[in-house]
Amino acid sequence: MDAIKFVHEQMTPAKELPKFRAGDNVVVNYRIVEGDKERIQSFRGNVIQIKGNGSTKTFTVRKMSNGVGVERIFPFSSPNIVDVTITKRGKVRRSRLFYLRELVGKKARIKERTFIKESK
Repeated sequence: MDAIKFVHEQMTPAKELPKFRAGDNVVVNYRIVEGDKERIQSFRGNVIQIKGNGSTKTFTVRKMSNGVGVERIFPFSSPNIVDVTITKRGKVRRSRLFYLRELVGKKARIKERTFIKESK
């Protein structure tokens, strides 16, 4: 089992992505290749799960597009991900937010996590 993990780590280049969790609102810029043309498209939504470990680690982002929920799974080790920007930190108590699929409108919103810094 250790040898398989070692080979996976050697074959995939380590990409530096920011630390984010389920519930965070992110913008994922990824490269799309159509024939000989290449462009960068952004996908903005909430992270509803982070799954796997090592080179097979993935995260799922969900957004609402014209009243229809769209989910996309991104591998952490994908060479097509240009960058990930965190727009909001979500305050959730679960690591899998599948209950958001049934919620609509204001009920589907996630509260923002706030940090209080103490001054000395």
